[in-house]
Amino acid sequence: MNKSILTIVTMLLIVGCNQEKASEENETPAVTQLQFDMDQNAKYGQPYLYSNQADVVMMSFIKTEGDQHSLFYTYLQNNEWSEPQKIATGSDWFVNWADYPQISSFKENSLISFFLQKSGEGVYSYDIKLSHSEGGNTWSDPHPLHDDGKEAEHGFVSFVPYEDKMLAAWLDGRNTAGGHDAHHGHNGGAMTLRAALLDKHGNKPIEWELDDKVCDCCQTSATLTSNGPVIVYRDRSDEEVRNISIVRYVDGEWTSPRPVYPDNWKIPGCPVNGPRIDGKGNLLGVAWFAAPNGRPEVKVAFSQDAGENFKQPIPINSGNTIGRVDFTLIDEESGIVSWMEGADILARKINVDGNVGPIVQIASSSDQRSSGFPQMTKSGDKLVFAWTDTKKDNSEILTAQISVAAF
Repeated sequence: MNKSILTIVTMLLIVGCNQEKASEENETPAVTQLQFDMDQNAKYGQPYLYSNQADVVMMSFIKTEGDQHSLFYTYLQNNEWSEPQKIATGSDWFVNWADYPQISSFKENSLISFFLQKSGEGVYSYDIKLSHSEGGNTWSDPHPLHDDGKEAEHGFVSFVPYEDKMLAAWLDGRNTAGGHDAHHGHNGGAMTLRAALLDKHGNKPIEWELDDKVCDCCQTSATLTSNGPVIVYRDRSDEEVRNISIVRYVDGEWTSPRPVYPDNWKIPGCPVNGPRIDGKGNLLGVAWFAAPNGRPEVKVAFSQDAGENFKQPIPINSGNTIGRVDFTLIDEESGIVSWMEGADILARKINVDGNVGPIVQIASSSDQRSSGFPQMTKSGDKLVFAWTDTKKDNSEILTAQISVAAF
């Protein structure tokens, strides 16, 4: 074989190998759509995903017909959603893109859910109303989680089963009632973080105030560690610095709030972008959005001592992100984080040692507020996603799943 022919053959082999490598790098894992039947004359939104103790995926959502809102739940079985069951209905609800109802279950498989109901004429005057069920077919009459009786904002709840109780954390505006500010209509006092233990009958044996000044409308998130429950949320200083903070329930006492990491993001209003946390034994992973110095970032930080200390946070996004994060651990050393860049819902694997996997596009939604916060949960070897698809005259919920091994 002469030199020129050998050179051409070699170049073709190199090009072929590079094309094969590029094809492997750009290959998109299969995302399987899950069928979810909806009434074409109704609007659907505010999905929330939860995997119970038996690893069954449950989804709560709101169906709107005219001025009537109804909270439903369904569960995933053999890759199909069950016939939705109604939890509650009303025409005086506070329905919001960021503050959405949820469902959870006690260890005995009793269920608990909540929705938000208007309590006064103020735009942000609304209560958290709880409902309980022993089998999921019939639900108790709704009753308030909080008992302050103030016409103020109460919301952004997170649930986590704890022993034979349910720990509920929420943002509580009882100290803000009667004032006014440019963002939420109050200046009397600050939004607070509160938590309580609930039993399956709706009783509340104990309640705490955990932080007396927090960001007004960022979601809270809670999980369980070997040492007890932990809660993460966006804190707020007198100088309007809004870091993600953590409080831990250790030996029957709550620790003082402490930043997961000092982003030192100074912003005069709430960014409406809360953190998400997941725990497994003493391992914790926290994902959050921040934009210090005008640079929007999604980060994940791990703790291997149940939240007492955190490793240096790892940047996740590759482009201009709007946050709206979710996070779940998949084993003892790694997790999956999801977030949005523009209209794209993205996800990637991240290890405790800081290594990150390739970015996987789950779906394309909308960067409008009406599209809400995409949801993610793990069940067995699958990840399940749910999001709101907004249309001109309607909105619907779309769901999908993907293998954990795809990451």
